[in-house]
Amino acid sequence: MNASISSAATPRVGKTSNAKEDRHFVTALARGLDVLSAFRSRDRMLGNQELARRCGLPKSTISRLTYTLTKHGYLEHAQDDSGAAGYRLGSAVLALGSAMLARMDLRQLARPLMQELADHSQAMVSLGLRDRLSMIYVENCRSESALTLSLDVGSRIPLATTAMGRAYLAVCTEGERQALMERIRGHDEAAWPQLRDGIDAAVAQYAELGCCTSFGEWQHDVNAIAVALRRPASRSVVAINCGGPGFKLSPQYLLGEVRPQLLALATRLQGMAGTV
Repeated sequence: MNASISSAATPRVGKTSNAKEDRHFVTALARGLDVLSAFRSRDRMLGNQELARRCGLPKSTISRLTYTLTKHGYLEHAQDDSGAAGYRLGSAVLALGSAMLARMDLRQLARPLMQELADHSQAMVSLGLRDRLSMIYVENCRSESALTLSLDVGSRIPLATTAMGRAYLAVCTEGERQALMERIRGHDEAAWPQLRDGIDAAVAQYAELGCCTSFGEWQHDVNAIAVALRRPASRSVVAINCGGPGFKLSPQYLLGEVRPQLLALATRLQGMAGTV
């Protein structure tokens, strides 16, 4: 089973269309952050050419950005086994990420409930937040099963085709959802009709079942269901999915056996959310 994330799963870093019209917008800073955002959990290192491709910027611009980010510790020089040179994320990024995760009390509240569900379902249960057109795992619990998905904290999955991403879209306000759908459409116009139908069906499914599904629609051998909830204190939306190899987790099993437990988990977390 291939549970890794292909480069196509995460959209190329994009710029807001009205950025140049906003006098408060610092383009150089935004581009530097785009470079950092281009790194994925599977990347050991990236060179300037690949960063230029992912960010949609000239290589000369990328070279200046990587030089500056390296000077400040956000990137480090790296070399692969063949001797090719590139960059990897530096300790300054780790410090920022650790500070962000440390203040996410919801992770500590959710983890024992997630682990209980993972053990019972023999699947992987993950907590995620949205970043652009992806969901990022911020907590992960596995069962003792020998075979689960090869994803971990920091992994990204696409918004439009995964159960977690669809649950996020289903819980969004109509305005938020339409804005995100326009961005999804702009990223892949050819695939848009199928993606739109999948999202529309997911919103209707959420209203009926209280969860969203993705049965082989993200990766053909992966099945998952997911719920989402809005945190009152921060108004942010978090999503929780439960999934794994399709041959182990059938749609019938996930909907019939796992769904009630996932909904109960979400209800308990929603009750705790006012305190975090």
